[in-house]
Order: sequence, then C-alpha cells, then structure tokens
Amino acid sequence: MPELPEVETVARGLARVWPGRVLTEVQVRRSGLRRPFPPDFAARLTGQRFVSVGRRAKYLLARFESGLVLLGHLGMSGRMVISLRRNEPPGPHDHVAFLTEEGTMVTLVDPRRFGLLDLSDEASLAAHPLLAGLGPEPLEPAFDAACLGVVLAGKATAIKLALLDQRLVAGLGNIYVCESLFRAGISPFRPAGSLTEPERLRLVAEIKAVLTEAIAAGGSTLRDHLQPDGTLGYFQHAFRVYGRAGESCPDCPGLPTCPGIQRTLQGGRSTFHCAWRQR
Repeated sequence: MPELPEVETVARGLARVWPGRVLTEVQVRRSGLRRPFPPDFAARLTGQRFVSVGRRAKYLLARFESGLVLLGHLGMSGRMVISLRRNEPPGPHDHVAFLTEEGTMVTLVDPRRFGLLDLSDEASLAAHPLLAGLGPEPLEPAFDAACLGVVLAGKATAIKLALLDQRLVAGLGNIYVCESLFRAGISPFRPAGSLTEPERLRLVAEIKAVLTEAIAAGGSTLRDHLQPDGTLGYFQHAFRVYGRAGESCPDCPGLPTCPGIQRTLQGGRSTFHCAWRQR
C-alpha cells in the first residue's frame, strides 16, 4: 500500500497539471472500487475548477473553487497516470478518467480495485469518516518530541505497532517505520510509552529525515508505485533494513559479532531490525 511519501509524490505530480484547470469530462467506467462512488459523481465534478491538490495522511485531496473536495485513496495497487487525451480504448484497469479543458487526462488505474474516490465539502472535510480521528502529520512543525510523548503516553503496545496506528501518527507505514526506528537505534519491540525524551527526539528527527529523503526520491517502487508521469520511485535503493533480512547491518557498532538484519512478524507485518543496534 502506498505510504506517505508515495502519496505525497502523487499529490505533487497532480499539482503540476490540475490547479487552475476546469474538469470538462469525467469518465466513470464502473460503479465503484473498494466502495461505491458517490451518486452523480461525474456530474458533480464536471465543470469544476481545481484550486489545489494536497494530502492528508495517505489520502489525496483535490480542492475546487466551489468548496467541493475530491478525496482519493490508492489502495494496494492504485496509480494516477497523467497523459494527453487519447482515442484508443481504455485499459482493463483504467477505472476513472479526469479530463481538463487543455487536453490533459488523469486516469485512476487500479488492478486490485482496493482504492476509493469520494466527495466532500471543505466545511465538513475534517469530520469525514476517513479523516476524522487521524493523528498528527509527521512532517508538520508541530510534530515534535513533546507531541510524540503525548500520543505515546502510557501505551504498552510495541513502538513499531504504535507508529503504524493512524490515530496516533498519520501516514506512516511499514517501510518508513522500520527505517526510522533503525536510524534512531530504537528496538521495534519496546513499549511505546517507555521511550525517553532523548529517544523521542532522535525518533522524530529520523522520521522526518526518512520521509523527506523518500519524497525527494519519488517514493519507493516495490511493486505498483509509479509517479504520475510514469517514472519510478528510487528510495528502495536507500533502504538500510527493510527487505534486507540476512544481510549485514550497515555501519553497525556491534560488528563483527552483529548477527545482521533480522525479520520478525509483528501484528501480521514484517519487521526488519538489528537486535544489536536497536535497543
């Protein structure tokens, strides 16, 4: 599933072609994906002028002059593909196409159909069922060691699982939590509420650094993720632990006795870590 850097990359790609443009046609080729599309979905969007494209957690948010907001989630395999309007038949997984007046087409391609599209209005967006209750954004200035201390206070659950809880911190996923905990030298199995202030300071700094680097690299392409212009993400080449079970731990202070990177299941997800370095 795309995580924060991949969704941010998609949002930035769409922000190059949508703001200021008018949707002249919306082609809907099925009744829904993970959930049905809203009634009169195409009709409500046609003629609307984009103001901005952004992100909240792992959700895309496209705003219009009228106050309407298009909310999207890419699911497991969804992509937003930018192209010029074409005359050939759509592909089998091209489910929705958005066309603007100058001929740009953005197509939602989703082979596994776990994505979703919904409509809201700006006034009630924060209360939308998909957004209400989300935790703080990790790249916002307000997300600091004190903020993390508040959301983790008294929690006995493992820090890895706590960081994956979207109610505590929004947008983080398995890849970037593994990488951040490794860089911060914190065991993924530590009780979340046991982190000291210096550890929280390190962890917040590494979360921000990992996410920033991943966005600059266009996200991570492991299976389905492509940027809207069709290029790959490249952060997977910078992974220090994720997907590297059995390999040497990079720059480990425990060398040469460090057993290397280990893979463990936590909450049904793979955790990659170094037992020597992460305490």
